[in-house]
Amino acid sequence: MAMSKQEKTDYKRKFNEDSYDRIGLYLPKGKEGESGMKDIWQAAADKEKMKLSEFIKRCVNEKISHDKGRQ
Repeated sequence: MAMSKQEKTDYKRKFNEDSYDRIGLYLPKGKEGESGMKDIWQAAADKEKMKLSEFIKRCVNEKISHDKGRQ
């Protein structure tokens, strides 16, 4: 029997809860006429043809690798 749309959504939500950790992040918005941090980060991710979440993970992992090399 096929799953309903709601059952599929519930299944995906449960899978993600069981399989991934989630980090919430608040960034300051830009003032009128200015870009906020999210916009700046998104532009950098777009330049690398990456999703924003993948770009952030790559940056954090590069920082960790760099710092390990200085220990």
